[in-house]
Amino acid sequence: MNAIGGEVAAPITLLCFVVILQSISGLPLLIPRFPAAFGQKFAAGLMALASLAGVMAAVTALLFPAPQSYILDWGLPFGPAEMGIDPLSAIFLLPIFIVTGCSAIYAVSYWPAAQHPGNVRKLTFFTGLLAAALTTVVLARNGLQFLIAWEVLALAAYFCLTTEDEKPEVRDAGTLYLITTHIGTLALFAMFALLKHSTGDYLFPAAASLSAVHGLATGVFAAALIGFGFKAGVMPLHIWLPSAHANAPSHISAILSGLVLKTGIYGLVRVCSFYFDLPIWWGGSILALGVVSGIVGVAFALGQHDLKRLLAYHSIENVGIIMMGIGVALIGQTTGNRAMMLLGMAGALLHVVNHATFKALLFLGAGSVIHATGTREINLMGGVWRRQPWTAAFFLVGAVSICGLPPLNGFVSELFVYLGSFTALRSTSGITGALPALAAPALALVGGLAVACFVKVYGVVFLGAPRCREHAHGHESSVAMLIPMAVLAGVCAVIGLIPWLVAPLLNSAVLGWRPALAANGSTLEQLVPLGWISAMAIGLALCCAVVGVFLARRTGKHPQAASVTWGCGYLRPTVRMQYTASSFAEMLVYMFRGVLRPQVHNPAINGIFPKESHFSSHVPEAVHEQIYIPFLEYLYGKTSSIRRLQQGQLAMYILYIFLTLIVMMSWDIR
Repeated sequence: MNAIGGEVAAPITLLCFVVILQSISGLPLLIPRFPAAFGQKFAAGLMALASLAGVMAAVTALLFPAPQSYILDWGLPFGPAEMGIDPLSAIFLLPIFIVTGCSAIYAVSYWPAAQHPGNVRKLTFFTGLLAAALTTVVLARNGLQFLIAWEVLALAAYFCLTTEDEKPEVRDAGTLYLITTHIGTLALFAMFALLKHSTGDYLFPAAASLSAVHGLATGVFAAALIGFGFKAGVMPLHIWLPSAHANAPSHISAILSGLVLKTGIYGLVRVCSFYFDLPIWWGGSILALGVVSGIVGVAFALGQHDLKRLLAYHSIENVGIIMMGIGVALIGQTTGNRAMMLLGMAGALLHVVNHATFKALLFLGAGSVIHATGTREINLMGGVWRRQPWTAAFFLVGAVSICGLPPLNGFVSELFVYLGSFTALRSTSGITGALPALAAPALALVGGLAVACFVKVYGVVFLGAPRCREHAHGHESSVAMLIPMAVLAGVCAVIGLIPWLVAPLLNSAVLGWRPALAANGSTLEQLVPLGWISAMAIGLALCCAVVGVFLARRTGKHPQAASVTWGCGYLRPTVRMQYTASSFAEMLVYMFRGVLRPQVHNPAINGIFPKESHFSSHVPEAVHEQIYIPFLEYLYGKTSSIRRLQQGQLAMYILYIFLTLIVMMSWDIR
């Protein structure tokens, strides 16, 4: 094993140590007689230690951007295994360590060993393995090594997702995830084969070392878009995501949404960094997929009744925002517009960090609510604020962040993408200027719909009165669940209030993607008035704090009485008169009915004295249920003759392999 990287070798050394800690964190729980409760706390401690060390290493790599690597000659005919760290890897490592550490601590109270003796050992072990695989994917510098880590990541995520595998819906979600992730992996096999044919090596090429004009580059990009698009949840490759996030334990949902999706974004950005002379359609394709994912994702979220499924669709929306930023940056690279490159990629990378933190915060908050109320159904909740004030406050921070509102972090990253889009309109004419400018109205529409969706969520879940007696007796979560939420809320606030603090890290990360930008000398501080943004954000936060204190003191001087919400003149108002998730979003769902395909079941009212009836509405997973499944059923019917080859006899399968080898050897001889 050889260390490369000059004077500062600490970050890569520390990161290799972090991977070991993450991998072994749950190993003691595989021993049957080892106490499960102690083992879970021990694993959480190791994960927290690994996260602290990893954050230190990632920040060091961003502040001192000298590429460093370890090379292990493993004797396989695919080149040496190389683990490397550069600023682009480091910016993706930051959310990995923050979210996995918080999730591990959260799990101690959310999924205690005493209440889950049948699956806590499996869940804890595979959570550590999942964290190690996430870190290794970002550090890998060899195609085969990357694919091995990618497969470990897929399997670890599957076993975490299917923790409650006794439930049919969980098994179905896990099966769908496993199928789609392996379809994506097949595309990545093709991508790395084409890349090896271009470079003659399985090691990752240097940034901007390959020409995109070459014919193989198109194949590499298309395979990367499919393979990484499945993992990132880009529409229409997102079909595994809603059910997986809804049925996994909440802290696993936080990792799936905040981190696993981002490995797809990382892979796409890394592959694009290999090339120069990019055609305009590369950036245009990514931008178009981002616009579709953002708008349609948030539209589907509006129609959801399941709290975690709603958050899952918002993951698709935010992946769309990240893709918009990448598209703006790639179009800027094609046109030679350095400001677009810097603003677009900085916005995308910062939104990677931001989305990981506020979406993990929202999933942990949702887990806290579900843990207390015993249901994921939004229409059965209500008045949760009174019973869980801290959870409600942290969820509010996440909701404001995901809506892209000041003074929190979602606003800053979306502002960068906005500015990159406006820069294109101001400095470039024709389609090359109009195409990236489309990101601005798309972002505005996404932001407006996100605000409407979270007003619905917050109003129905946390405000009003409890809608169901069975779920009305909640309680505040334990300190072990609140502390991780407080840490994530703090990250959201710090980035939003003092964005100039993260600007040097973003500059370094963007240069890791495109080193040629260093020649221009442009920085985010020169293109964005970060000081003014910080001043206004702090001023807005102080104003909100002053108003809150004033109202608290003003109302505290007067006697308070508990009463029902004003009933609009009704003498006996009931909780059924409150807005439901369906009624609040009905108009917006109707506007997008062509895409959402809502299913409405109207009551049948017959006669003078009609019997009791019910109204219900449902927004299906239209892409999965109305496009993929009918197509696969059609394909299944048309391929019935080919399925006769599946004899179930070992001798026949050996014959197939033998014939295939003869054909391949004959082809090679030619």
